[in-house]
Amino acid sequence: MRKLLIPIIAIIAVLAILGTMVMGPYNRLVSLEQDVNKEESNIDTQLQRRLDLIPNLVETVKGYAKHESDVFKSVADARSKLAGATANGTAADKAEANAEMTSALGRLIAISENYPELKADAQFTGLRDELAGTENRIAVARRDYNDKVTEYNKVVKSFPMNLFAGIVGKHEKEYFKADSAAKDAPKVDFNNGDEK
Repeated sequence: MRKLLIPIIAIIAVLAILGTMVMGPYNRLVSLEQDVNKEESNIDTQLQRRLDLIPNLVETVKGYAKHESDVFKSVADARSKLAGATANGTAADKAEANAEMTSALGRLIAISENYPELKADAQFTGLRDELAGTENRIAVARRDYNDKVTEYNKVVKSFPMNLFAGIVGKHEKEYFKADSAAKDAPKVDFNNGDEK
């Protein structure tokens, strides 16, 4: 019986050592992945805040600019797309919807330039300032998310962790990228009413 006990103890000791060696890297991957998920949630929170502000801003502008219905429709469409992407889209879906929303909001804010009494309206000014603050929070949340994705991806892709990560199903995360159209600001020409 004693002869069997020594090999059993040795096997248990080897398994315990291997388990301890695997736990550390696995827990690190899980921790980094949770950091990425938290930062993605922060983006979603700020996008939702922006979605919540937009109807009030649109209604305020509508009161002054009743004939700008195409701009209001584009804001409403972009808001719906962003809401859908925020609810169950990938980072790429959110980035694309966010770019459309930014473009539509740019056109909406441009309308205010034609209505000096709107620019002086306290409700509009407050909403515009809240929206500007939210845009800054979104930018910070995207940067923080991409920083965490970079940290996670470095670990997941470096040797020998890449072998272990593949075994436990941890793969590279996608960055929050702006849509390529977001590089160009929308151009609005009020002389002929067409967007360029």
